[in-house]
Amino acid sequence: MALEDKTLKLCSCNGTVPIDAKALALALKSATPVAVHTELCRKEVARFAGALKDDECIVACTQEAALFSDLAGQAGSKTTLKFVNIREAAGWSAEGGKAAPKMAALLALADAPEPDPVAAVSFKSEGSLLVIGPAAAALDWAQRLAEELDVSVLITGARNAELPAARDYPVWSGKPRSVTGWLGEFEVAWEQQNPIDLDVCTRCNACIHACPENAIDYAYQIDLDKCRSHRQCVKACGAIGAIDFDRRDTSRKERFDLVLDLSYEPLIRLPQPPQGYLAPGADPLEQALAAAKLARLVGEFEKPRFVAYDERICAHSRSGKIGCTQCIDTCSTGAISSAGDKVVVEAHLCMGCGGCASVCPSGALGYLSLRAPDLGWRIKRLLAVYREAGGADACLLLHDAEESRELLNRFARRAPAGGKGAGKSTEKGLPARVIPFEVLHPASVGIDVLLGAVAYGASQVLLLLTGKEDAEYGETVRRQIGYAQTILNALGYAGTHFQVLAPEGTAQLGRALEALAPAATVVKPATFNLSAEKRTTLEFAIEHLAGLAPAPKEEIALARGAPYGRVEVDKSTCTMCMACVGACPESALLGTPDAPRLRFVERNCVQCGLCVNTCPENSLALKPRLLLTRAAKEALTLNEAEPFKCVRCGKPFGVKAMIDTMVGRLATHSMFASGPALKRLQMCADCRVVDMMENPDEESILGTKR
Repeated sequence: MALEDKTLKLCSCNGTVPIDAKALALALKSATPVAVHTELCRKEVARFAGALKDDECIVACTQEAALFSDLAGQAGSKTTLKFVNIREAAGWSAEGGKAAPKMAALLALADAPEPDPVAAVSFKSEGSLLVIGPAAAALDWAQRLAEELDVSVLITGARNAELPAARDYPVWSGKPRSVTGWLGEFEVAWEQQNPIDLDVCTRCNACIHACPENAIDYAYQIDLDKCRSHRQCVKACGAIGAIDFDRRDTSRKERFDLVLDLSYEPLIRLPQPPQGYLAPGADPLEQALAAAKLARLVGEFEKPRFVAYDERICAHSRSGKIGCTQCIDTCSTGAISSAGDKVVVEAHLCMGCGGCASVCPSGALGYLSLRAPDLGWRIKRLLAVYREAGGADACLLLHDAEESRELLNRFARRAPAGGKGAGKSTEKGLPARVIPFEVLHPASVGIDVLLGAVAYGASQVLLLLTGKEDAEYGETVRRQIGYAQTILNALGYAGTHFQVLAPEGTAQLGRALEALAPAATVVKPATFNLSAEKRTTLEFAIEHLAGLAPAPKEEIALARGAPYGRVEVDKSTCTMCMACVGACPESALLGTPDAPRLRFVERNCVQCGLCVNTCPENSLALKPRLLLTRAAKEALTLNEAEPFKCVRCGKPFGVKAMIDTMVGRLATHSMFASGPALKRLQMCADCRVVDMMENPDEESILGTKR
């Protein structure tokens, strides 16, 4: 980072942040001394206003970003402001005095180019709201929201309730069957279970007066436990026809923009339900917060399209045989579903965690919010500046911009100010070597980026989660980390390089960081850039790590589900039908035009299992491993067979083992009982036609002679 065309404003925050101005000037290649303020947002605020002369101003404070932005606006300045947090991220720590390399690295990221814009996904809500739940609560909230939203109600229980006197909004009753869709496009289906259809009922009270068991109250629903089937209510209802005990068409569905689900158990049970659907439960405060949020969801909205999908290299399915389902299994919003031989990503449901891209073995799903090349540039830059400034054993702590960032801020707040004194807390803040790095969601970082970071010189990469993530989702992330850790340890890089942290509070976070010893890394950082193609990035990273490995290996055993491995063939049962070649989406299994030969390129294999599931003889098996020799990139022969020669013309066609198997299985079939028919199976296509034309007296499958 160079400061020739930029203004840098540093502040020690009333002396609580130790800043080594000389070290920073050297690390940032500043030709002039770096000034350090003590109260930039208070007494020295005039110095900030006077510094707005360059095209860009970097302010090492995020707490007062709003204040500095307002001041720049009032001054009519065209200077671009960028804010960097060196207080909680570095200075507020027991090791704050040693954090100059980290501060330099964080400030250097202000040079990062803006990522390419991402296409947007649009939502349109006109405020059509369905409130679902027990009558008393549902009607109460409908009444409150009716002035702001276009309200409808689906009551799921009518006891101790009374419908309003005025029909200001639709009220239905029944049992919900499904809620699907997203903000502006929800479809709700339910089953009409009560004999009284509230959509038809005029609330004339005739049925209430007629019922001898008092089984009908002013919710206009029949208590079937009390009803003795006198049907006096049906007679009283008359031509209106709202009451029908023998109703056959009970299915109902309607479209809504918003859904407030007050059911005891949410109808959508996902860790991250779709936007526009809120299920606050029975807590009145949570219900009020949900209602207020829904009232604001009227209009047109946009969010990024987080994921790109390349159907060509997807290993999900071929010809109805299922292979890889990792993205579907990982998605916590239900946004990914199977659609024949491909998957479909519903962008309106995607919340952008990026877990699908992390687990995708082929790279068919790519994360767009911060693409791998952009993310790699930032990590490479961060580590290079940190290293040049004298930092060692860099540990990247990946966190999101919301809950986990707030946890880090609380953690730093409890540390000794300026690195002096014990303070009132035993917490020490972030160690000088732990560099916080913000991403949209830590789960978007896959093994390509993890191994790439170590190749760039990182000692460790930590993923800070909030603890609220779905259990299966968290386990999937840990499996991906496990593959990367296995590779590094097998190559002799000692220590724990990757770890998921999900602390319940600042104290637990502190203990986890204190217990983490630096792990071994490369002696020479890599110079390559991360590629948008996942397998290409992995290729570069693994080759670099293997080339500098303390304990070089030719083969590394991996756990099941890993994205690398070989295919093993049982030659005694394989008939060389080549169905596996047609099923392989990655060109890992290949045939040859001149002979029955099955070849395999191990580095292309993603271990999706499509070949295993397609093989009619069950002759194939997967063996997860990482082969690090040249043989991994070469086409090796797995099986070859003797070609079968046509019994009429002698031309090779098919495989002898397959033809022999077919003849043996069909020999007892009635269609092949005659010698000529069975012999015809051993002919090439041309001779088969000729032979059929030369035998006009042979019976056809229709029972007639030719």
